[in-house]
Amino acid sequence: MLKELNKGELSPLYLLYGSETYLIEDILNRIVSKALSPEEQEFNLSRFDMNEHPVDLAVEEAYTFPFMGGRRVVLLKDAYFFSTQKQTDKVEHNLKALLAYIEEPAMETTMIVHAPYEKLDERKKLVKTLKKQGKVMEGRPLEERELRQWITEKAAEYDVQFDQEAQNSLLILTGADLMVMASEINKLAIYVGEGETIQKKHVEDLVARSLEQDIFSLVDAVVKARVPQALKIYKDLLKQKEAPLKIMALMVRQFRILYQVKQLSKQGYSEKVMASQLKLHPYAVKLAARQVQRFREDELLQLINQLADLDYRIKTGQINDQLGVELFLLKRQSGRKQPI
Repeated sequence: MLKELNKGELSPLYLLYGSETYLIEDILNRIVSKALSPEEQEFNLSRFDMNEHPVDLAVEEAYTFPFMGGRRVVLLKDAYFFSTQKQTDKVEHNLKALLAYIEEPAMETTMIVHAPYEKLDERKKLVKTLKKQGKVMEGRPLEERELRQWITEKAAEYDVQFDQEAQNSLLILTGADLMVMASEINKLAIYVGEGETIQKKHVEDLVARSLEQDIFSLVDAVVKARVPQALKIYKDLLKQKEAPLKIMALMVRQFRILYQVKQLSKQGYSEKVMASQLKLHPYAVKLAARQVQRFREDELLQLINQLADLDYRIKTGQINDQLGVELFLLKRQSGRKQPI
């Protein structure tokens, strides 16, 4: 689709679906920019939210000749009726009118159907006809190989490159979130300058860590019994005004993910299937699969139970919250895993 757009080839119909928001929004903006100049967008770009506007209005607009000639772009936002999504219609949609338009679209109009859902309802004639008549792109979470290729291509747009360790750090620190990575790559490229190579130290110095990433690093340190590192991350989180109970709850969530990955892996599920079942990014599952190799199932359950018991003791006033979490981390020293 990008190659066609770069050649100036525009389709009268596009269907963009999937759960990877950044990819969908990126290609959507590229289509609009290719079809209309910034000045033309003011008059010839129409957006219709399908939760608020009947599709009839969008179809009528699509048939309207563009202002001052040129092209018209009509965007159907959140077109849930293309998916398997169950939704109580607040708005009545004349889908027959939409189907008739898709079968014979106006050549001076580009209609973009935006369906940010994991699956389309392939049984519907609406879906089958649009897939036949238009251009379709699935915005799905990228796998590790695709993520690395995406980083390389995004960096090339700024005339910079990443070394291998820098790529690894960027993926870990951003949780493989494309929107965050795009912003960070831009920042890193400006810092190193055109023609330069982004290295691990640049990423570690400049890329902001999210709370989720700090929790991942904290759990990783617990998994590897690296107590000084775990305590440092914990104290840094306290300095950032994060509550001990919140930190503990997020640790429990991460340990549960590790336990679930361990269970599903034993049953022979692939990382892609596990990611879908657990509603996680495939790269997060890949990292969890590496972490979990260090644990037996009973050890993971023991850690979860220890944290549950600690939660009760904190809430009943038996122990100070900040001290309680610190003691939990200290018990990992030298493989000591007994309850606090």
